[in-house]
Amino acid sequence: MQFFDPSILQSGQYHDWLVQGFILSLQLTAAAFVFALPLGALLAVMRTSSIAPLRAAGSIVVEAIRNVPLLAHLLFWYFAFPELLPEGAREFLYAHSPEAICAVIALSLYSGVHMAEDIRSGIRAVPASQLEAARSLGLGRFKAVRLVLLPQAFRAAIPPLLSQTVNLWKDTSVATVIGAAELMYQAARVETSSFRSVEAFTFATLAYLTVSLLISLAAHLYQRRYPVRPA
Repeated sequence: MQFFDPSILQSGQYHDWLVQGFILSLQLTAAAFVFALPLGALLAVMRTSSIAPLRAAGSIVVEAIRNVPLLAHLLFWYFAFPELLPEGAREFLYAHSPEAICAVIALSLYSGVHMAEDIRSGIRAVPASQLEAARSLGLGRFKAVRLVLLPQAFRAAIPPLLSQTVNLWKDTSVATVIGAAELMYQAARVETSSFRSVEAFTFATLAYLTVSLLISLAAHLYQRRYPVRPA
């Protein structure tokens, strides 16, 4: 038997399994990012608010989520959370890919609180005079934050947010523990069925590396094209 047989990666059932896992990993990353980014923005605004209860609430949420391992989040949302739902909602969840849904919830929360810290740093990089000028022009606080503060904060935070996206992409591999058929799950499935562990995990390794490098390259190009200038 050949030590490395690339043919199983090029066509056939094993190839299809790996591609399906790769696609699901990308889908988990995209779905979690869509929910994590607005959550991060909300928590960042709360943590920089002048209202003490909002600051406290934002800090509690961030610390409570980021100090629990991602694995524990996944296990809670998959095994414990459904039991807390009404019977109808629980049956609906179980009928619609519960592994993927629970993985997206856990990844969104876990990535969202880390993105919140990056966005908060971006908010701090915006001069306070910008918000004061917006308020003096008659904008309410909410509009001033939405139209003036956050756009500038996001521009400063995009490079670290892209780095968090790399972490999010790699974190999807942990979803294999709850049975989400993502890339690592399918690589293990190929290895179990064919005993071709080198080929299966080489494919997975190269897939993770390629996507991570592409996102990192996007962050590097953005920083070169739009360098953050001191206020």
